[in-house]
Parts: sequence; C-alpha cells; structure tokens
Amino acid sequence: MPCTRSIAPSCHGKVGIRDRRSPVVACRMLSLPPGTDTELRPGRWRRSWRKAWLAPLGLASLMGCPKPGADQASTPTQPGPTTDATTMPKAPIAQKRPFSVESPHGSRNDDYYWLRDDSREDPEVLAYLEAENTYRDSMLAPVADLQKMLFDELVARMKKDDASVPYRDRGYFYYSRYEAGKEYPIYARKAGSLDAAEQIILDQNVRAQGHDTYSASGGDVSPNGKLMAFVEDTVGRRQYVIHFRDLESGEFLADEIPNADGSLVWAADNRTILYVEKDPVTLLGNRVKRHQLGTDPATDVLVYEEADDSFFIGVGETSDHAYLVIHVSSTVSDEMRYLPADQPEGSFKVFSPRERDVEYSADHIKGRWVVYTNWKQKNFRVLQASDKAAGDRSKWKQLLSGDADTYIEGVDLFDTHLVVSERSEGLARLRIRDWKSGEERYVETDESVFDIWSSVNAETDSEWLRYGYTSLKTPRTTYEVNLGSGERRLLKREEVLGGFDRDNYETERLWVTARDGTKVPVSLVYRKGLKKDGSAALYQYGYGSYGSSMDPGFRGSAISLLDRGFVYAIAHVRGGQEMGRAWYDDGKLLNKHNSFNDFVDVTQFLIDQGYVDPKRVAASGGSAGGLLVGAVANMRPDLYTAIVADVPFVDVVTTMLDESIPLTTNEFDEWGNPMDKVFYDYMLSYSPYDNVEAKDYPAM
Repeated sequence: MPCTRSIAPSCHGKVGIRDRRSPVVACRMLSLPPGTDTELRPGRWRRSWRKAWLAPLGLASLMGCPKPGADQASTPTQPGPTTDATTMPKAPIAQKRPFSVESPHGSRNDDYYWLRDDSREDPEVLAYLEAENTYRDSMLAPVADLQKMLFDELVARMKKDDASVPYRDRGYFYYSRYEAGKEYPIYARKAGSLDAAEQIILDQNVRAQGHDTYSASGGDVSPNGKLMAFVEDTVGRRQYVIHFRDLESGEFLADEIPNADGSLVWAADNRTILYVEKDPVTLLGNRVKRHQLGTDPATDVLVYEEADDSFFIGVGETSDHAYLVIHVSSTVSDEMRYLPADQPEGSFKVFSPRERDVEYSADHIKGRWVVYTNWKQKNFRVLQASDKAAGDRSKWKQLLSGDADTYIEGVDLFDTHLVVSERSEGLARLRIRDWKSGEERYVETDESVFDIWSSVNAETDSEWLRYGYTSLKTPRTTYEVNLGSGERRLLKREEVLGGFDRDNYETERLWVTARDGTKVPVSLVYRKGLKKDGSAALYQYGYGSYGSSMDPGFRGSAISLLDRGFVYAIAHVRGGQEMGRAWYDDGKLLNKHNSFNDFVDVTQFLIDQGYVDPKRVAASGGSAGGLLVGAVANMRPDLYTAIVADVPFVDVVTTMLDESIPLTTNEFDEWGNPMDKVFYDYMLSYSPYDNVEAKDYPAM
C-alpha cells in the first residue's frame, strides 16, 4: 500500500501489501546496520550489558593503522591505548542485592534486578549510571584524539543541505530537505510543477525548539491537499500526539489527540481520520478510533479494539484510495478489515478471518483485490479476487508464486503493471509483470552484491516505477524505470563529501559452510588492494531476528574503517529472511542457536581464509542483534577483540516473563513463551545475561 500521502515515507499509514519485508508489521524492524536510521525497541533498554570489568578500549585499539595509499601521508598513525595498573581509574562495582525472579519452573536469583528503574528517578540507579559514565570517560581518555578525528571525518562526509527526490501525489510534488546548521528536516511541496513556488508544510526545527527530545512524522495530507495530520513525540516514549495544520492558512488547529501510536489515515471526506490509540500501561496500540475535526478527542468513537495482545494494529488505505484498512498482525498471522473511504462512519468488514500460520495482506486496484499471502506457499504467493469474492479463499486465483529458491516479499500495484519485490540467492530483486500480457522482466542492476527496493510510488496511473538502489560501495541511489519500455533514469545519488570515490573499494559475496552444513551468505567490502594475508582488521555485523533481512547497503560510517584497512562484513545469519521463509524459521524459537553458530562460523571462515587478523576482530549488533553478539561473547570470547552491542536485548528470560513490558506478548512466537518449560530452558541456554561467567571477555 502507499504511504497514505505521508510526506516522508515512514511507518505511519503503511499497513499493507508491500510492507512485508518482515513477517510482522514493517515498522518493527528497528535495529539496522551502522549508518542507517535506527530506533529503539521499547522494553529492551532495561538492562544494558555493561559489567565494570569489561574495558571499552578494544575497538579503538584496532584503529591503529593509517589510511592506505595516497591518504597515508596525511593521516597520522594513532597509537593503541596504553594502560598502567597503578594509574588506571577504578571501575564502579554495582552492589549485589539478591532478588528472586519467579516462574512456574522455579525461581532464579538476580543480584542486579534493582537496576531496573521504570521511573528513571531512583537516585541510587542514577548515581551508579553516572559512575559508569565517568569511568567510561576516563578509560577512553587515551583515545580522545582518535575519537575526535573519526567524528570529524564522519561529519565532513555529510552534506548539510541535502534534499530528497520530489514525488508526485494528487497534483503536488512532495519532498523533504535539510538546511546547513539545522538538525531536523523541513517538509515541503510544490503545486503542479517543480518550477512552482515552494510551500513549507512542516519545519521540524521550529517545532523542536524548547524540547530536550523531539521526533515527528512528516505528515499525512488530506485527499484534497488542504489539511495535514502529523504526530510528535517530545518525551521519547513514542507516545505520540496527533496535530493538525490548515495548509492554506498555515494555522495549526486546536485538535490534539494524545497517546497515539503514529498510525493514521484520512477518510475521503477530508475531515475524518482513523488512528490507533495506545494502552497507557503496556504502550501497545490496541484501539482504532475515529476523529472528526473540530470535536473533542475525548468523544472519539471506538471503531475497533484488539483483544489479543500478541497482535499489532495499523491503519491505512488501498493504493487506489478506495478503501480504508485496519490491519492486525502477529508474528504468524494477520487479519484485515476494510471500509469504503467515502463511508467513514460505516462498519468495517473482515477480509479474511485470522488463522494461525496464515499471513496475508490485500490491496485494491481497478475493481479487484490483490492478495499477498503464505497460504499454501511458505515463500508466499500473489492471488487476485473480485470485490464479491474478497472473503472467500476458494475463489482467489493465483497470479504468481514463490518456490524453494524464490521468496516473494510484496507487490506494488499500477494500473498497467504489477511490480513484485522478491528474493533469491540472498539478494533482493524487482520483477515487472504486465497485467494484460503476463510478460515479465527484472529491473537491471550494475553490481553483483546490492540492495534494491520499491520506493515511493503514490500514483497508480504512472508509467514509471521509482526504486532505490545501493551497495556496500554505492551510496543510496534513486532511479525510475519505465514499466513498458524498461528505460531507466537516474534521479539522484546521495553525495558523500570528503573525496569519496566508490571505485576505490571492492565488494564480494561469499558462502560460508556452517557447522551443520548450511551455506550462509556473507557480504564484504574493503579497500582495493587488500592483501589476504591475515593482516587486516574485521568489523562484522549481524542481526538475525524477526525475519528482517540485513541487505548489503551503503554505510557511510564504515568508510573510516575501510580507509584504515578494515574488512567490513555482514553475516546474513539465520533468523533473517535473506534466503526465504525457512531461513527465518531456522533462526527463531527452538532454533535460535543457529543464529549464533552462523555468526561465529563466518568469523572463523574469514580468519581461516586469510581475510583478517585473528587478533583484530570486532563484532557488532543492535537490539536483537545485541542479543546475537551477546550470546556470541559467551560462546567464543576468545574469537573477538571487541564487541559493540547497541541497545542490546540480553536479559531474555526475565524480560519475556514480564508481560507488562511492551512487545513481550507480541514476541512469544519469536522467542517462545517462558511459561512453557521447553522454551524457558532453551532461552536460559543462550540468554546473554544468564550465561555470564568469570572468564576473559572481549572489550565491549
């Protein structure tokens, strides 16, 4: 489905057929590789894995080599950090306060449970964190110059006044841009032509003034283009407030809706929106409400309430703007409701009742429904149905299907063509199919290791598909291709300042045989001229959860590593969906150990093949990827010099026992329900926090 006229393509308003790059709602894929936009997974910040006896200097010590080639003379060698036991700062030691974590399978003692502080106001917790921060600053003091050098390099590569490629929707060209010296984007549009005068519809820099934290959605514009709804969070808990602006007068309306989750959609009457309200305790979006402009939000009508807290809710519209949609999604099943967009006070119909292990979403165009589903095909297929046959699976007719080698991720609907997002051999691809003739072809690519995706395609009557492209050495690029002729046009390639030249780097795809015989894909990038003599440092990234594929896209932050002789690797471990749905299934629930084994086996392979120095290996992962590298640290601490665990989810069992934490119940199908002893015991076998031992660990 389209972004419901969202100025900045985001999670807001997207609930449909082309958001299925994860088995759950696309907005949940929240931990991405370095260099991309990241968000935190609520409820997983609780216990940061940071023991006082883990020195934070390891990664800095790997940076001791100068840039190669022509850059070498101008880049001073940074000496590795030195330490003297008599002058080293003393690490703070957290007090042990025994606490019994109860479960149906017995109790576990947790000496550090007292560090959980949901209020963030406990003076003892705050004092301990301040002591840790002071210790960190002292330990990192020897590499302060290197930190500043790297920071300055990263900032110098960023274009300060960049802008997105405008896209057309209902007579306006929408885009976002940044101004030098300002932190937040400005959202704007032009009426009818790119030569028209610019209209700024939301300047986040102005809205952010006076707030310690600020985030916002760019905005959802009403069908007639006169009004905009947008969401803001000034607390940092993603409890958004919905605001409205009259785009003709520029005035902000009095209507303000608190405690929303950010998903909203306009009805065709230009005065009604549907939005998702959050549970004030769990912060889960569980109620869809209807608001009419000019009325008190306290009187908003409840349209739908989800009783099963293992499901997420989103609202949106179909590509042809004909229907409003409520989509509820769990890890393993979906249910969609629909209502004519011009009848917002009507009753929603269920498209197809939920059924465990049946996932689907549906979109509408030219009087027919197009259904994307794993019903009777694990790697998904695409079917169509008439309006009358919407809820009757027996009358759905197959258009195309995935197979053992091809996984279908979603589709985009155009009046004349169907665009299929799919995966094969671990890489994303775009297939264009003519509705009438059935003829197909793939969008061409210029490299063997890449990422490609359908971009913002707001108008179904267009003859051009806009898509994004990148590789580990190619910055994000926007193309459009003619659906009929195949003509391709380059619209924009993001500029990387500081003399960056992608021809200075090489990318490579390897296949590593894991310990159980499975072939695991690995994407590499390094500076040309790399000698595979076991002398290079390695920075290896992984994720491996939720079926979220970590595609080989450009990471501007990695350039500073590559220019110092690093090999940057993405291990596409099981638990993602790079190799299809079975790849996901083989890395979750009672198969989770495969994710950890794959990651370790990739590292060992790169060492054995002479790509990297076994004494200069760093691993990185965030959120659920933090769980990955946390488990790896316990399994093979000898294999890694340094580990970067961003917002790591490491206290698995205690977290999953606590259903008051957002996302816990939604994730029983990802990790298992610890109330079941089989899952309880299996989680304990890998939970990083529960497997810490008195042994030498990598720096973290």
